[in-house]
Amino acid sequence: MSGAAVFLDRDGVVVELVWDDIDGSYEGPNAEEDVHLAPGAADAIGRIRSLDYRTVVVSNQPGAAKGKASQDELRDVHWYVVRLLAEQGVEIDDYRYCLHHPYAVVPELRRECACRKPNPGMLLQAAAALDIDLSRSWMIGDSDSDAEAGRAAGCRTILVENPLSAHRRRNAGRPDYRAKDITDAVEIVAGETR
Repeated sequence: MSGAAVFLDRDGVVVELVWDDIDGSYEGPNAEEDVHLAPGAADAIGRIRSLDYRTVVVSNQPGAAKGKASQDELRDVHWYVVRLLAEQGVEIDDYRYCLHHPYAVVPELRRECACRKPNPGMLLQAAAALDIDLSRSWMIGDSDSDAEAGRAAGCRTILVENPLSAHRRRNAGRPDYRAKDITDAVEIVAGETR
């Protein structure tokens, strides 16, 4: 029997957002020194795992495509997140990143793709690789595109209403649930799992 997973957006859910002068809004960190786990994130991920869900981070990471960071810098940010979680005794089963952007300044990253949320490509790829039953799984994110990707993949969805990412929400994602943060979201998953 296939297992279930909780898919997590990274920035604004697992990792705190940082001010981005170029975009004029709070966005994901593009440098290791800007990475901080969101309050309660490690404990919430540990709780997900205790409920017998796999954990998969699925995150749009257009920093390199937009010329704001190199791919090496984005890799450093990824490994720093892995390290911070490991220091708290938490491991993520899989990470999926989309580096593409339709208006990228870096030609090799400029494209419409199936992996960039709101498309469900990253969730579908992870489900195939990890034998995940999407109908028993969840997507937790802080943007309309997270909820749309989760819905398109066949998951139940929880929209984290992080005040710093309000610009990513226009009530288009039609989530199944709303939460104030990752801890609150995991309580919803736990309540529905009983």
